Amino acid sequence: MKVGIIGITGYSGTVLYTLLAQHPKVSQVILYGSTQETQMLSERIPALGKNDIIIKPFDVKNIQQETDCLFCATPSGVTGKLMQPLIDSAFPVIDLSGDFRLRSEQLYENWYHQKGRQLSPAHKITYALPEFTTNYTPYIANPGCYATATLLGLAPLAKAGMVEAGSIITDAKSGVSGAGKNPTTSTHFPFINENLWVYRLNQHQHIPEITQQLSDWDASLQQIQFSTTLLPITRGIMVNTYAKLTQPVTQSIIENIFTQCYAEKPFVRFRGAQLPTIKEVVGSNFCDIGVMWNPSTKIVTIVSVIDNLMKGAAGQAVQNFNLYFGFEETVGLPQFPLFP
Repeated sequence: MKVGIIGITGYSGTVLYTLLAQHPKVSQVILYGSTQETQMLSERIPALGKNDIIIKPFDVKNIQQETDCLFCATPSGVTGKLMQPLIDSAFPVIDLSGDFRLRSEQLYENWYHQKGRQLSPAHKITYALPEFTTNYTPYIANPGCYATATLLGLAPLAKAGMVEAGSIITDAKSGVSGAGKNPTTSTHFPFINENLWVYRLNQHQHIPEITQQLSDWDASLQQIQFSTTLLPITRGIMVNTYAKLTQPVTQSIIENIFTQCYAEKPFVRFRGAQLPTIKEVVGSNFCDIGVMWNPSTKIVTIVSVIDNLMKGAAGQAVQNFNLYFGFEETVGLPQFPLFP
């Protein structure tokens, strides 16, 4: 089948292209840009090499005629203004941006500081965390990177109704590629090298996305204390989540709950009390999770790690693509991380 990508020049879009270009079920990848000018891929991303690949101007009719599915790897605020014709016609779209993750127009404007999104009825959009998505609509909102790592860490206990409302505290840390390709003062090498920076405290746009999904699993989970820290590394996210539980447990009980939840999920590797590191997942679509129960404080610590450009973006988009079209869930995705 033929697929399209709009937004290839960002980090997520570039990684997405490398995955789809080698996907055994994809015969052609057609590239589109948000401008009306034709561009050469080799000029925008020399590392991808080929001189004969062009980036075409975005045109809804051409996309529907030339492709079977469109991937969007654009900044927030773009797809909300472009995708309505594709939503209306039920054309398959996998959107890596945040424009359709939130069901509330007001929440979207408040957290993304964007206006002009046309909000479609909720039944036309699937917020697709693939480990827990069973029914897909043609328009798929791919989860954010921080949200993915946080939700996969909390899901087993939240879905079991075991997390005490108001007790969740999450300390999330990301590599610099999560901030996007455009350079800023906070991603400038002299600033972030040998440094840590806490940013968007209580203001990160993934917060309402996380609480929206948590409350779907357990209506009492309406709040989360969430902090984000920039790490002086290129790729990877580590999320440490602390929570109180609603019933007496032991380390063994918690491990059994996680083991049963993820037993048949190929991209979640539960490590028990062995806490994972970022380097063990970089370059892969895996989320590695470890847990530790403290019987003295009655607090569970959950550590989850992902590659923000893979499981946090492009890899998860391909995983959703596979599930939507009925392919093997793991096809076209790396089976091993980059190591060392």
